[in-house]
Amino acid sequence: MALLRERASTAPPSAAAPRALPGLALAAAGVAVAWSVHHLLPGLPMLTAAVVLGVVAAHLPRVRSVVRGAARPGLSYAGKRLMRIGIVLLGLKLSLDDVLGLGWATVTMVLGVVAATFFGTWWLGRRMGLPGDQPLLIATGYSICGASAIGAVSEATDSDERDVATSVALVTLCGTLAIAVLPLLQGPLGLSDAEFGRWVGASVHDVGQVVATAQTAGPGALGESVLVKLMRVALLAPLVAAVALSVRRRRRAGEAAALPGRKRLPLVPLFVVGFLAMVALRSTGLLPATAIDAAQIAQELLLAAALFGLGSAVDLPSLTRTGGRVAALGLCSWVVVAGVSYAGVLLVMG
Repeated sequence: MALLRERASTAPPSAAAPRALPGLALAAAGVAVAWSVHHLLPGLPMLTAAVVLGVVAAHLPRVRSVVRGAARPGLSYAGKRLMRIGIVLLGLKLSLDDVLGLGWATVTMVLGVVAATFFGTWWLGRRMGLPGDQPLLIATGYSICGASAIGAVSEATDSDERDVATSVALVTLCGTLAIAVLPLLQGPLGLSDAEFGRWVGASVHDVGQVVATAQTAGPGALGESVLVKLMRVALLAPLVAAVALSVRRRRRAGEAAALPGRKRLPLVPLFVVGFLAMVALRSTGLLPATAIDAAQIAQELLLAAALFGLGSAVDLPSLTRTGGRVAALGLCSWVVVAGVSYAGVLLVMG
């Protein structure tokens, strides 16, 4: 697989484009099916369906050989390049006025939740001996915005595709379970609709999963959840920049000599600059609603194609080596983010 990625990256554009077409076509088909599934089952976000369909495609007897052969370059392209474009467009969901409107108490609460989840998950993953960048990627997905954050940090660290796929699969699974589990806990935990919305926004991973979970408590909860969630999304850019700086320092200290083939990473990846530019553009109020709606549709489609590509890289048999540890880390991280978020909501709104 590594050799295949290397060949795809070094091939001239005239040769690389035809190689990517089968995989991009398969990703487009996967997005179409995911869109259909979402409309049949509105409670299941399209992005979640796209990841699951990618995993299924990678293990279907007749499709598996295509996914791992002719379609692999295009699926890898979708998982990386289309993910970047989708993350840039994600910035149009966020404006500075929305963040400031939450109040400093809520902003501080969100910062605390993100910090506790990120560093707690990263530390525990390393202690459990998970390979490669999995501890970092899982910590990022749980603390910020699920698969989108994993894709962003994996670009900054040049992570192995298998580590990215495993992390995306875990975070997507837990986020999907949250859609069913968290609404059942609103009553026992004594949360009002507004409190439940903020709890969901602070603890559920992907934006689509947040919407699917919070809407069960009504429009008030949904509005609160989206605002808090977008505050977490706003932390994506500084986190990626910090990770990129850390990796750059490590390589400068000697790791680059051991891995001479790895590319020099920019301090702030270009797509993160694009994300911030889109936030600034949205904050001006100059964009018409139609343009924002069109960008949101494009962002969902691009991220769905990227997540289908990442899901197709999951190899379930290979997960048996670390599957138990990965699942344990996911469960522990889920408890941390839900518990810290619950305490934070009670402190701010109680």
